[in-house]
Amino acid sequence: MGMARRVAQHRPRAAAGAVETVDAITDAMLTASRLLVSLSARSIASVDDSITIPQFRVLVVLETRGPMNLASLAQSLDVQPSTVTRMVDRLVVADLLSREASARSRRELTVGLTARGEAVVQEVTARRRREIAAVVEKMPPTTRVGLVRALKAFTAAGAEPDAASALDSYWV
Repeated sequence: MGMARRVAQHRPRAAAGAVETVDAITDAMLTASRLLVSLSARSIASVDDSITIPQFRVLVVLETRGPMNLASLAQSLDVQPSTVTRMVDRLVVADLLSREASARSRRELTVGLTARGEAVVQEVTARRRREIAAVVEKMPPTTRVGLVRALKAFTAAGAEPDAASALDSYWV
């Protein structure tokens, strides 16, 4: 028996009469997330194909939250400090980030975007917005109704900042 079949057998069933089951919504979100990741990867590659999605996420976090030390950046990304150190090293070499001693402590390093890093985030975000808009425009107007409200509720439940309040680029 295949893995997908085993997973399907263990999914909880929704209450009778539910408008949409959690299972159906989850399946739809998984499919939509594949599309969004594809759009994100394509928009990043069209600007600089040497940048990975996790590296781009570093750039976006620094754009939205400003310069920070490596420990805070690792916490923001929910990764180990050693992981963020390696990503930062590569992004500094690529002239997307700058690294300098912290004003608070000489032992602490602060990283921030370079002008090139800011330009990359802006261009990737603009391309991604255009690609998402093109997909939305293909949707019949009647299926767009409620989409904004549903997506905002979903992102709020997941504690993700609203794009408008996060400079339109936090999600990668």
